[in-house]
Amino acid sequence: MKIAITRLRGKDTDDSRRCAEFGHTCYSVSPLRAEIHQDRIEEFVSEVNAGRYDCIFFTSALPAKIIAPRLERWPRVVAIGPQTAGILKSRGIPCEILPRYYSRDFVPYLGAWIEGKRIGIPRADVPNEALMAAITGAGGIPMEIRCYSLVPTHEQLDIEDADAMLFTSAFSFRSAIWDRRPGILLVAIGDITAGEMEAGGSPPHVTGNGSLEGTLQALDRHIRMSSSPDGGKP
Repeated sequence: MKIAITRLRGKDTDDSRRCAEFGHTCYSVSPLRAEIHQDRIEEFVSEVNAGRYDCIFFTSALPAKIIAPRLERWPRVVAIGPQTAGILKSRGIPCEILPRYYSRDFVPYLGAWIEGKRIGIPRADVPNEALMAAITGAGGIPMEIRCYSLVPTHEQLDIEDADAMLFTSAFSFRSAIWDRRPGILLVAIGDITAGEMEAGGSPPHVTGNGSLEGTLQALDRHIRMSSSPDGGKP
């Protein structure tokens, strides 16, 4: 199956390798581009190096890629998935990985430790009020650093030859310009993205667990069930 995957323009990924492991091919389509705010990054790095945070929570790979090479010291570091963790570890920064791929799991993961702790969250300029409220409600002090903006490209996505369209975030779906042609398999990387797609009138046929690997596993299950003579019924 040939899969069009929404990615930030210019963002390096190993999607092709990971899709190939499941017997698929893929290519990137870019409804968004990143606009980096260097002044905010420099200020945040300076504060981290001065020891002013108790924890940093990296919610995606891009902030880790930008910030990790500049750090001279670090507090407790938590990453949302193995790709982000891999970037940090490649720079010699030990980090913990959330058991699932959603920021809503951050506060339960830290538990009582979070009380009174300053939590630095370098991320995109997209509000996550639920995360901020959860940290504050648990007694933590959230310090959100919006170190880059996600800017719509306003370009038509080329999905003419794709068998499936995989949206990797709710914002990428909201920003995408694409032809909703019949026959294409719609895939959401997780339940938040799936909810946005349903609200937008394009409910996904497949919903993953928040990771690309988990989504490809769910896609393969869907394909097997669809091709089964009894529709996958026991």
